[in-house]
Amino acid sequence: MKPHVSILDKERIFDFTESDFKVVQKLIYDHAGIRLSDTKHDMVYSRIIRRLRATKLNSFNEYLSLIQRDRDEWEAFVNSLTTNLTSFFREDYHFPILAERLKQKAGRDVRIWCSAASTGEEPYSLAMTAMEALGPSAVDRVEIVATDIDTSVLAKCEAGIYGEERIEKIEPRYHKYFLRGTGAKAGFVRVKPDLQRMTSFRQLNLLAPDWPIQGQFDILFCRNVLIYFDKETQRRVLERFIPYMAPDALLFVGHSESLLHLGDLFRLRGKTVYELRNQGR
Repeated sequence: MKPHVSILDKERIFDFTESDFKVVQKLIYDHAGIRLSDTKHDMVYSRIIRRLRATKLNSFNEYLSLIQRDRDEWEAFVNSLTTNLTSFFREDYHFPILAERLKQKAGRDVRIWCSAASTGEEPYSLAMTAMEALGPSAVDRVEIVATDIDTSVLAKCEAGIYGEERIEKIEPRYHKYFLRGTGAKAGFVRVKPDLQRMTSFRQLNLLAPDWPIQGQFDILFCRNVLIYFDKETQRRVLERFIPYMAPDALLFVGHSESLLHLGDLFRLRGKTVYELRNQGR
């Protein structure tokens, strides 16, 4: 089969055929539910070519054979195709809603699940919102469980270290939650220990048969994840969320995501904020 025709073809070192691309599409869909559109051919090439160089292989066919027998390289393959676009207080209209719900539960323990932690900006934004809403008691009252399929980002989450430019656009009142580096660490900031105490990170694939979490959550963030799933996979994942949701739990999804096709399960409470349709289940 001829290689895919692309503006990048002249720069390509290795052939990446349509057949190779179809294999990648199936592997990542079966494993993570991510549906790569046919327009992602060049993106897939540019990401996987790095792994060919790292493994010193000479063809995509060799690489696709390797990942199916090498667990570590399989993990690197999945990580390479995971999108980790994020920022502190992304889609900021959600955070006042979160703050109000936290205030309603003041004096009680609250559990939050951030199901797409990426490099940590979102879960730490949740923690800062909790501190602003509840004060110092949030450290002991609010538990944030942050998960992601990409193992390469979880170490970054736990370290909580970011370039100074990452906090330039957030409101100045949140700057107090960061320690600024000096000397060799100048130009970097680190989230304060209180935020780290509130937050735990772990690897979780939403399509895996078992999830390494227990108990129910009062708030669930699953933002900008569902857009990578087809409607069948969306339903399967969201049905699995239900036992983990307290009866009055709020579910936050991304700005371009809608659960209107799942009206039998969820009802709209605000801008891309949902609650369980059957709260007395």
